[in-house]
Amino acid sequence: MPHRSAAGGRTPPPPVHVPGPGPGRPWRTVRSRLERDGSAVAVATWGEWLTAALADPALRPLLGHDWQRYRRTRDATARYRFLASRMIVKYTAAAVLGTDPAALDLAYGITGRPFIRGFDQIDVSLSHTGDLIAVGVGRTGRIGVDAEPAGRAVSPELLRRHMCTPAERAELARMPPDRQASELLRLWTLKEAYTKALGQGMRLGFTRFGLGLGGGAPAAPDGSPAPLGAWTFTTHLVLDGRYLVSTACQDTGLGTARDTTARTMLDREFTSAVEEGLAAR
Repeated sequence: MPHRSAAGGRTPPPPVHVPGPGPGRPWRTVRSRLERDGSAVAVATWGEWLTAALADPALRPLLGHDWQRYRRTRDATARYRFLASRMIVKYTAAAVLGTDPAALDLAYGITGRPFIRGFDQIDVSLSHTGDLIAVGVGRTGRIGVDAEPAGRAVSPELLRRHMCTPAERAELARMPPDRQASELLRLWTLKEAYTKALGQGMRLGFTRFGLGLGGGAPAAPDGSPAPLGAWTFTTHLVLDGRYLVSTACQDTGLGTARDTTARTMLDREFTSAVEEGLAAR
């Protein structure tokens, strides 16, 4: 680890640890990686963001439509995790769009996948597990991120049966037993990231497509190449090796503009009207 593989696109860069909403180097790194590599992933713990989130006088307009869900969540841990995750999504998107986080409207598709309303020049993905939150942004096509604790105990037999194609099971059988669990966990997060990017999640059966233990191009169950476009995959250990974060990133070949800022991608008068409307809430 890290593990990288490519199937015709640019390899996603390593995640950036962003320990809070303040300005500084991490956000510049997130933006430069998006511009250079076409994607970026920000990671943090929700505890790192909680104090700043609760002290923010503009918390309600910042959460926007998510304010009521935040207020209705009774479990304190779930409520604070929800708050921090939405803040990290907005701050990450704002960093690459060059705008105020409160000016962004975080919305959700019918599958629950988040997107920034009115800014389709970037794609967004969110994952959280334990105290980790990971946010992926991409400008070349779809992006998906998934995370799991690096030391999570898994049942190799159960995962092989419910997650692996016949070709992947055969590949696993050739590995030493002590390596199979770690490879299965990595493969699981890669498949989760890929199906999140597609907007399918668990509805797309993991045994219906393969990535191979090498994490290469998407493949049919028998291991033959699947013509699904240019995708790149990567897995990294983050936060002192506590978590595994996998990214699946599509390169459509259509997104040639490197400048993703809101004011260059949208009409200036329209942008000003949106910001004034949000400020008047």
